[in-house]
Amino acid sequence: MDGSALEGTRVLDLTHHIAGPYCTKLLADFGADVIKVERPGAGDPARNQGPFVDDDAHPDKGLPFLYLNTSKRSVTLNLKSPAGQRILEELVAESDVVVESFRPTFLPSLGLGYEHLRKENPSLVMVSISSFGQSGPYRDYEATDIVEYALGGILYIFGLNEREPLKHALDQAQYKAGTNAASGAAIAILHRLLTGQGQLVDVSIQESITSAVRDTTSAFANYGIVKWRQPKTTSEMPRGPVETSDGYIMPIAFGGVDWCATADFLNAPELKEDRFATPEGREEHADELQEILSSTFAGWKKFDLFYEAHKQRRLIYGVVQDGKEALNNPQYESRGYFVDIDHPVAGLHTYPGAPFNMSETPWRASSSAPTLGQHNSEIYGNRLGYSKAELARLAAAGVI
Repeated sequence: MDGSALEGTRVLDLTHHIAGPYCTKLLADFGADVIKVERPGAGDPARNQGPFVDDDAHPDKGLPFLYLNTSKRSVTLNLKSPAGQRILEELVAESDVVVESFRPTFLPSLGLGYEHLRKENPSLVMVSISSFGQSGPYRDYEATDIVEYALGGILYIFGLNEREPLKHALDQAQYKAGTNAASGAAIAILHRLLTGQGQLVDVSIQESITSAVRDTTSAFANYGIVKWRQPKTTSEMPRGPVETSDGYIMPIAFGGVDWCATADFLNAPELKEDRFATPEGREEHADELQEILSSTFAGWKKFDLFYEAHKQRRLIYGVVQDGKEALNNPQYESRGYFVDIDHPVAGLHTYPGAPFNMSETPWRASSSAPTLGQHNSEIYGNRLGYSKAELARLAAAGVI
């Protein structure tokens, strides 16, 4: 087959920033026809989020927006105007899925909540993404990515005991929620195809994060144990990045460490001395153990150690790669992961590719991210039947 998995599925994208646009990007890149609805004149706030191509703060050069909105078409629409609300209802009537990421009270306050929209389209699938979900005491609270990490429970277990908790870089909570939303949408689409029934898919970013701390929450639920961060000095192989002569490496030791074999592998004979032979001895001499490990790792180059560990010893070591190293990594290159996409304003750039590979219905970025309102005439004119004069009046009135 040459078709895409979601070919023929019409998606109306009412999202902004990251979580929602990532959801709809996944749907679009696997073939759904995604129409992104943006505010007239301003667009998605992510258009103004850096870093920017050539450090030019242009709404069509923001790298996050360019990545998150491939394969979509853009229209502008003022949802707060009565005329804009009527046009939205027309678009909903022709859509299979609506994805939105407003506060839970916003669309209902405009008379555009799920219960109303399903009257326009009884088999509608609506995916609602919010910080804490559509119900509960936190429903109307606002949050940022780090707040979601904190309230989701995962922030507590990252970092060192002696320091404050640490968060993963950038916006991982948003991407996790976007992935969950796309999965929920796909399942609801399948249910719709089988039964003709639509439904509301409620995605909480907080819950998306909490799902990643299942071992931590289950430890408390079953044993009353509150897991803590790792101490700076331990009697074990380090669980965080260790400095080498040219960077950092992650030496993961699942199932325990054979210290004699490790001593031979790292060329650190001191690790065979009697004081390190037992867990009690390593605990008593933990500071010295870590000093030896640190000085030993510092004598290696990170990729030499990585390949030696995997090819010769079958150890789970991982190089901490910077952006350049990741882009040129031979594993990515062999699988053709990164792709080049040309944008009419931003130009030709390299993007992350398919999140997974499908043999019969492959991933494909069919177009670059749209410019603001690029498809107004195509969607409003060709699809909904508005004349050029009507579109001009709507534009003059600030509706589109």
